[in-house]
Amino acid sequence: MANKSKKVSLDRRRFLVAATSVTGAIGATALGVPFVSSMLPSEKAKAAGASVQVDVSQVASGEVLTTEWRGQPVWILNRSDEMIKSLKSNPKKLADPNLNVSSQQPKYCQNKTRSIKPNILVIVGICTHLGCAPSPRLSPKGDMGENWEGGFFCPCHGSKFDLAGRVFKGSPAPTNLVVPPHKYLDENIIILGEDTKEKA
Repeated sequence: MANKSKKVSLDRRRFLVAATSVTGAIGATALGVPFVSSMLPSEKAKAAGASVQVDVSQVASGEVLTTEWRGQPVWILNRSDEMIKSLKSNPKKLADPNLNVSSQQPKYCQNKTRSIKPNILVIVGICTHLGCAPSPRLSPKGDMGENWEGGFFCPCHGSKFDLAGRVFKGSPAPTNLVVPPHKYLDENIIILGEDTKEKA
């Protein structure tokens, strides 16, 4: 009878140890989840500037991809060779061809293409006049006129920008479109909101 009682006590002890361990593990997990979650960026932090990864491998030559960073539209344009060539034509038509307003792009994009890679333009799609939304008008001529070589047009007040986001003289917009901080994680992944270590 004593052996049976010992066996019951031992089984009960094992059960209580196991039950306590499981309860403790559940409690630790319940406490840990909010702690780990608190380390993730909140929606407010994302809006304030948390970085965003964008895969540009599917953006064909001559096409533009629209994404969002800090609540703003960001255009990623894969410029064709013809588009890149058009950037060299007649700088006299531009208000700031030499990028003297350096706050409009990071130092590593303060070059003729305003980009890290000549073909990939990364630009905020907000007009620098009154914050309106321009639209890409990438094809030359058409309803933009014979002298249009492609770029961005703000229909609200008529501001025009070339394929590097540089503003044309006579436009209401006072400065070029903004190039946000960005870097390449690899050949196809761009991280918006983080500066590159590459120099201009």
